[in-house]
Amino acid sequence: MNQPVHNSPYDAVLEVAVAAARRGAAVIREYVGQHHRVRAKTTNDFVTEADEAAQEAILETLNDATPEVPVLAEEGSGPDAYSESVDGRRWIVDPIDGTTNFMHQVPPYAVSIALQEDDALVSGVVLDVSHDELFTAVAGHGLQRNGAPAGVSDTSDFSDAFLATGFPYRRFEHTEQYLDVLGTILRDARSVRRHGAAAVDLAWLACGRFDGFFETGLSPWDVAAGIVLVREGGGRITDYRDDGSGLAPLFDQQVCATNGSVHRSLLAHLSSMKDVRL
Repeated sequence: MNQPVHNSPYDAVLEVAVAAARRGAAVIREYVGQHHRVRAKTTNDFVTEADEAAQEAILETLNDATPEVPVLAEEGSGPDAYSESVDGRRWIVDPIDGTTNFMHQVPPYAVSIALQEDDALVSGVVLDVSHDELFTAVAGHGLQRNGAPAGVSDTSDFSDAFLATGFPYRRFEHTEQYLDVLGTILRDARSVRRHGAAAVDLAWLACGRFDGFFETGLSPWDVAAGIVLVREGGGRITDYRDDGSGLAPLFDQQVCATNGSVHRSLLAHLSSMKDVRL
């Protein structure tokens, strides 16, 4: 796996993020195949000792190299523990995106690390641990997969679109509405897949494997790095209202991401859910 170099002012901090992701991945691999102590944070939202150990290793690496930069991380960050805006820089970390997959030894699952600077996301790293694929991006300096340039697909017709999604799994009051939307998309697009790891879905979209991705109920650490990957891969990523300005859709709990060409079509299919948050 080549070391990514984006020839950007952020390459030094990107190197730190990559090192942290690789260290977290090494910890995760030590737990593969073991019996896990599982704690439920909310309905169908779990944390294992692997999540906690990986996060500890990741944060130690980040804090050693950038002690002045605060961290917003999944484990230990409650819904009221963070604000949208920061003055300066902030790391946003998910030690294992796809914990349920990891618990059942079903790939994919990944480490996700992003760097926010003021009101912008400036770099992103997604390390797909289960497939040993590293995706990196720096704002204005492109996307790389395993150190080589990558980009979105050229699919232009929604009937040819190969899409990814995530199912509601914590709250279910909008399930019927979601299923109606999904049914329409299944009819109109080529196919839909559900892998259970939003960071990986966004990485795979960014490098051209998927043409679009949509999900409601996501947290900032699920999507922060993926937002940078999609944008730098040449795609579009917004909420269901088509707002992709500033930090959107980082804190919006809904994501519509595409190669750009099918974005308007996917948004049209999602329009009935534009006010839904799960």
